[in-house]
Order: sequence, then structure tokens, then C-alpha cells
Amino acid sequence: MEEHSKNSIVALPSSSTKWRLLRKTCATRIFSTQQLDSTQILRKRKDFVHYHDNDEKFKVFKDIVVGLTEESSRSCLGDFFPLLGSFGARGARARTKDRYAKLYAVFDGAIEERIGSRDSKTYSSDCNDVLDSLLDLVNEESSELNRYDVLHLLIDLFIAAIDTTSSTLEWAMAELIHSPTTLHKLKEELQHSLGKNGEVEESHISKLPYLNAVVKETLRLHPPGPMLIPHKANDDVELAGFSVPKNAQVLINVWSIGKDSNIWTNPNLFEPERFLNSEIDFKGKHFELIPFGSGRRICPGLPLATRSLSFMLASLLYQFNWKVANGTNPEDIDMSFSYGLNIHKAQPLLLVPIKV
Repeated sequence: MEEHSKNSIVALPSSSTKWRLLRKTCATRIFSTQQLDSTQILRKRKDFVHYHDNDEKFKVFKDIVVGLTEESSRSCLGDFFPLLGSFGARGARARTKDRYAKLYAVFDGAIEERIGSRDSKTYSSDCNDVLDSLLDLVNEESSELNRYDVLHLLIDLFIAAIDTTSSTLEWAMAELIHSPTTLHKLKEELQHSLGKNGEVEESHISKLPYLNAVVKETLRLHPPGPMLIPHKANDDVELAGFSVPKNAQVLINVWSIGKDSNIWTNPNLFEPERFLNSEIDFKGKHFELIPFGSGRRICPGLPLATRSLSFMLASLLYQFNWKVANGTNPEDIDMSFSYGLNIHKAQPLLLVPIKV
């Protein structure tokens, strides 16, 4: 765990050379527009409606990552009373260390397997994925990135992404099913733009304003993480009449910001219309909507996260009609939530697809 924190893009200070290298790698080799455009065919091949419940390797991997996110969401007394140090955290640290060791083994094995396949005569360089792009960078002359850096970067990216996108997609579907009028408006837009026998492409996303409004409204009400990753004050500052001492840990509650009645009209209602003809976006410039953070430490995966969320939501609604399982009325869906590193629905959304 300590080893990873010294090489993690999440934990490293933004002033460090390693942090700048990892951010540059994300911006140029993983999440650039050119890279995302070149790999969209790979994402399209994935059948995201298919679930891997019978895949033992997937179960093990998911258990490890979910366990790490659960441990990260727990606090100990030392978080609130520094004099107590790590009191109450020993068990959590031991469990976290064990899970990280298992995760290292999974990713190191995947890297080794890919290196072996790249050396084989049957390897095809068509449609290289993220791992290929990173290994290409490692192999470049005078490259500052090594295999060890790739391992830690992949761990960060998978932990950050494995649960957040799926949870946000579930909330989007729940809000739409819970509001039939809103769902009808979105399906009408999809049918009007794509026709009856079309196919959703990532290139369509920017041309679907109501879909984009639905995504923004979902992120306002249900941000991927209720708290942004912790920040630290570099100097003593005065903020809104409060003294914030140097090195103080700063937590930003984006969940609360999204429900602030001083900012939003009817903040607890799901109303995508509030974002139609609005310049407010979630890319860090409008502080009333910063589910991915802002500034230098904004989530590097934002471009892929928003593409994936919009594409999956559009595909699910264009290809299928949906009804609530067990005969429940849409208006009666349980919309309560449970707290954690991410805010999940307290009761999983159970829907039955009907092919259009």
C-alpha cells in the first residue's frame, strides 16, 4: 500500500516530477481525443449488456477492487484526531496491503502476457489498446516511463473506473425509469436523430443535447464520488472567513454542492431541462458542477468516462424498451442510497429489457 502511494497519480503531490509524467502520459497516450477516437472500435466490440457472473477470474478481480474501495471509504479515529495516529487502522491496513498484493499480481501477469504476445509472430498491431500504447511508450528511446510505472498507473485507473461508471449508469437509468416523461423525451431524441434502424456511435453524442443534459443532471445529483480526492493546503490561507492552516487536509463535498438550493432551483428534482441552453459543464470551469474535480488534479479519465457513460446510456435506450421487474410501477422505484466512497442505490435497479 505504501509502495503504491509513492507511485500513485492520486497520492503524489502535483509538484513532483513523477506526477507530471503520469499526468502527461494520461493526457497523450490514454485520454487524448486522437487516442479515444482510434480505440472506439474496441469499446464498440465489447458487449456491455453481457455480465461476467460466471467468470471466476472476473469475480476475483471484482472482489479485490470492491474491497479496496470499501476500505478507502472507511475512516479511523486518527483521521479526525491526529494525536491518535493510526489507532484503529491496523486491521484495515493489513487487509488493504493484502488486496494490493493480489492486484499487483493480476496486472503484472496481464502485462507479462501482453509482452509475450507482442513478441509472437501472430501479433497484430491493428487497433492497439491502452496497454499497447503504454508499452510502446516504455520501449521508446530515452523514455522516462518504465514497466513499473505502467503497473501502478493501471491500478489507479482501474480502481477509479471499475465502479464509478456502472454506478452512475445505474442512477441515470433509475432516474429515467422513475420519470417516464423524461425517458420519453430522450427516446424521442434518439429516434429522431438515429432513425428506426440506426446504430449508436460515439460520434453521435455531441449531437444529442437532451442526452447530454440527462448525463449532466445525473452527475449533479449522483456524482461518481460524493467527496473529491483529498487536497492539501500548500500555505496558510483565509477562505470565506475561515483560517485554513498549511498542510490541512481539504475535503470537497460535491454531493452537497449539487443539492445546494442557493445554486440550483428545485435541487432534489431530476430536471435535465435545466441544462438545455446552458453553458454549465462538468469540465472544471463551473464550480457548481465539478463531479470530476477541477484544476490540475481534475480526473484525467473525464474524457473517457463521459464518452462511455453517454454511449452506454444511449445504446441501452435506443436498442431496448424497459420495464421494472416484479411488476413495480416506475414511480415506485426505491431511490434511496447507501453511503461509501461512491454513493450506490440502496436497492439495485432491476429492469427487464424488451427489444425495440
